[in-house]
Amino acid sequence: MRRFAVPVAVLSGALVLAGCGSDSGSGSGSEGGGGITVARAYMPQPVSDDMAAGFLTIVNDSGTKDELTSVTSDVGEVTVHETVGGAMEEVARLSVPAHGQLVFKSGGTHLMFDKLKRKPKQGQTVSVELHFAQSDPVVVKMPVESATYVPKTIPKTIPKTGH
Repeated sequence: MRRFAVPVAVLSGALVLAGCGSDSGSGSGSEGGGGITVARAYMPQPVSDDMAAGFLTIVNDSGTKDELTSVTSDVGEVTVHETVGGAMEEVARLSVPAHGQLVFKSGGTHLMFDKLKRKPKQGQTVSVELHFAQSDPVVVKMPVESATYVPKTIPKTIPKTGH
């Protein structure tokens, strides 16, 4: 029985990470009006049939602050969450600073997919559309990675996709 304790603990940790956190990966997106682009998007393969998490980096190259106001997807309902003091809280809007970025990562800001219409599998992509207060919407093709995927460290300059 004891030899199962370590794999169970590792799997449990992966489930927590997959449900609510990890850093941004390798997804592609497109540019919205106003200098908004998306980099390093990914979804860990869901371990649940009805919930998943997503991560990405929103880059604002414009001189004007913007706000992420909502996210929609072809696979289910999407809400934006922040982890504050170890607890997840849904947020309605998030600021994207001028000449800055908003990073969705493990233990912090992340997308929560609920009421999945289908369970995404590793190797597939999930389409999400990001809506902003000022900029045009941005459609992102988010690759589904393994449930235990851990992205590499974020570089100083994040490569953008979708130009």
